[in-house]
Amino acid sequence: QVQLVESGGGLVQSGGSVRLSCLASGIIFGINTMGWYRQAPGKQRELVATITSGGRTNYADFVKGRFTISRDNAKNTVYLQMNSLKPEDTAVYICNAHRVSQYYRGAIYSERDRWGQGTQVTVSS
Repeated sequence: QVQLVESGGGLVQSGGSVRLSCLASGIIFGINTMGWYRQAPGKQRELVATITSGGRTNYADFVKGRFTISRDNAKNTVYLQMNSLKPEDTAVYICNAHRVSQYYRGAIYSERDRWGQGTQVTVSS
């Protein structure tokens, strides 16, 4: 079964930088879209950034100019470079893989969404 594992979260000062990674493991043929979402306590989950297999990116307005999403298709890995962090960026950052083409139960299967467990990013003020 395909799994997503995030890494790179932690405690950082306001204005600092963090680089998150998300590795998709399993028998994977391709992932149409990978992205990052975040959820702060008492808040709705919100999209941070996405990137397609062709490299097309989409960013939430609140991170434009500060965050950069990238991916390595060969490694089935997506990254989020987070610069100029603000206290309001504090959240659990969750990796998403949308339309995961994989080998499953003896056949090719396209899973709509797979989510990671999340990694905590805390930005101190």
